[in-house]
Amino acid sequence: MKPKDLQQVLEADLQHVWHPITQHRILAKQPPKVIVGAHGSTVVDAEGREYLDGMAGLWCVNVGYGRREIAEAVYRQLLELPYYPHTQANVPAATLADRLTELVGGEPRHTYFVNSGTEANEAAFKLVRQYHRQVHPHEPRFKIIGRHYAYHGTSLATLAAGAIPERKSKYEPLGDGFLHVPPVYCHRCPFGLTYPSCALACAKQFEYAIKAEGAETVAAVVIEPIQSALGVLVPPEEYLGEVSAACRRHGVLLILDEVINGFGRTGRWFAYQHYGVTPDLLCLAKGLTSGYQPIGAVMATSRVFDGFLGEVEENRQAAQINTWGGHAAACAAALANLEIMEREQLPARAAETGAYLLEGLRRLLSLPVVGDVRGKGLLLAVELVEDRATRAPLGGARMAAVVRGCLERGVIVGRSSGAGGGFGNCITLAPPLVLTRGEADRIVETLHTVLSGGTA
Repeated sequence: MKPKDLQQVLEADLQHVWHPITQHRILAKQPPKVIVGAHGSTVVDAEGREYLDGMAGLWCVNVGYGRREIAEAVYRQLLELPYYPHTQANVPAATLADRLTELVGGEPRHTYFVNSGTEANEAAFKLVRQYHRQVHPHEPRFKIIGRHYAYHGTSLATLAAGAIPERKSKYEPLGDGFLHVPPVYCHRCPFGLTYPSCALACAKQFEYAIKAEGAETVAAVVIEPIQSALGVLVPPEEYLGEVSAACRRHGVLLILDEVINGFGRTGRWFAYQHYGVTPDLLCLAKGLTSGYQPIGAVMATSRVFDGFLGEVEENRQAAQINTWGGHAAACAAALANLEIMEREQLPARAAETGAYLLEGLRRLLSLPVVGDVRGKGLLLAVELVEDRATRAPLGGARMAAVVRGCLERGVIVGRSSGAGGGFGNCITLAPPLVLTRGEADRIVETLHTVLSGGTA
């Protein structure tokens, strides 16, 4: 792009675009990069500089950039049928729902389509409340239990279900009925315990909360199998099974948010498949189309779906609709995306390359600023500290310098949430699943240079 054209784009952007989670007074002095192209795991700005995208956009470009077959699938579908409301059927949506049922192994098997991860979780909350009202009409089951510092979306309800201070505080008061227990954060155990002698105290908090609230008032538990935003908190193997069993004992539905975890990211099609549980509702987005089209979905088991069956006059059907749910072109993109993932065995590749990258990142533990390294598949985090003995989190200005130092060296990394609660001290990594070993080495080398060179 010519300098004159680039300046015109930046002027239009700064005058008319409102960017998320960005202070525009800073942008006036440090304009955003204009990204004009991408291929594989690399994005290109308007000045021709290339960056290794260690975050796959926002945790989502799983198959990598520049996949012509996805673009062509969308193009063909747009010519044939771009859109029709999902009160009727369309071929790509029906085919995709069937394909998703195969990938999860049969249950959950009924898919409600939406447009994003936020909407998937929002719809799940509404569906579980309606389910209990219809199936347990004499029990006021409306409460939903999540975890502190969780992220489930940007709507008022999903902000209430999550508990990241800096994301929710300016919108409070939020809706009633959302409760929280501590996260599964072994490196900073909220109970001051150590695994395995802790006896999974964090998992047992769910049953404690259910009983304390009165099981007859609790509709669901919502968790990510691997809590992403706070810094990729990988649970002990038994954790999810313990939570699931508590839900079953008390008639509470289990919602698993796999908006980030899903579609090969952790080395399996879905992260919960590592842990031998079955969710009642499964929330999906991001990697479903690898970001090529907006889409989200909620999958429900037959037991949940059957709670909405009845005569028309009973009014038991799902009491919501969204304009773009089941969008034919978005579903066509998803099908092409899943075909690529299966053909190239990207979940297995994520497991292999992720293990290689994790091994490389663990070498950073030799640096005094690195407190912990963890991950599963290509979902990883490097936790940074002011002092390894006290585990004091690295401060915000120094964290920003690390992210900026990596960017200046051509590698894009993420930063965890939770700064409002004294955290936000993890470098997060979720690169495209097509990442090569050479690119993994570059990520490690860049972080080593930045973290050992005084930037942090």
